[in-house]
Amino acid sequence: MNPIALLRPARAAAPDYAELMRACRFPGDLRAMAFAGIITESLAARRTPLIRGMGEEAFARLMRSCFPGILLRNGTAASLPGDPADDEFDDLLNLLLDHRSHAGEIQDWLSIVIASASMHEGHLWQDLGLPDRATLTLLLRQNFPDLAAGNTGNMKWKKYFYRCLCARAGLSLCRSPNCAQCPDYALCFGPEAALPGAAASVRAPAGTMV
Repeated sequence: MNPIALLRPARAAAPDYAELMRACRFPGDLRAMAFAGIITESLAARRTPLIRGMGEEAFARLMRSCFPGILLRNGTAASLPGDPADDEFDDLLNLLLDHRSHAGEIQDWLSIVIASASMHEGHLWQDLGLPDRATLTLLLRQNFPDLAAGNTGNMKWKKYFYRCLCARAGLSLCRSPNCAQCPDYALCFGPEAALPGAAASVRAPAGTMV
């Protein structure tokens, strides 16, 4: 064995969801569960930044506030083909910020986290590391009540967000005048079963952030 290698400190393993929630100051708060979930999902996918759109200082405050003792950096975006500015991240973030239940840094963090997760390829509840779609629906109703109230047909949340963005821009990408007659109905309203590799979630005891 290379003797120099013996002098190198062991690299700490990235925390998993259970470790984050054990360290969490607010384990019963759905927002904290979503924060832990997206961090875990991003670490597993080796994705940087862990939370897109969040500066390093804000990320450090989130970690100190919610997961004290866990040392992580958000990281910077890798240089990849394609221009991230071509997606809807900024538009979706503005939509969420405009519909927060109240102003505050925690609600800002949650808006960024949901917008970031919405850019990933899975179901939104899965990309947030939540146990199921019903938990995501509760999270949105608690923190974006006016926005969530508009999803009267239980549309998939990513589909619903993009529908809201189209409405804001005065556009319509739907193929039919109403959802019931649309050939893509199942894509927007169908079940959202867990995809392969879904993170195991923990249902935690009470405790909420203010």
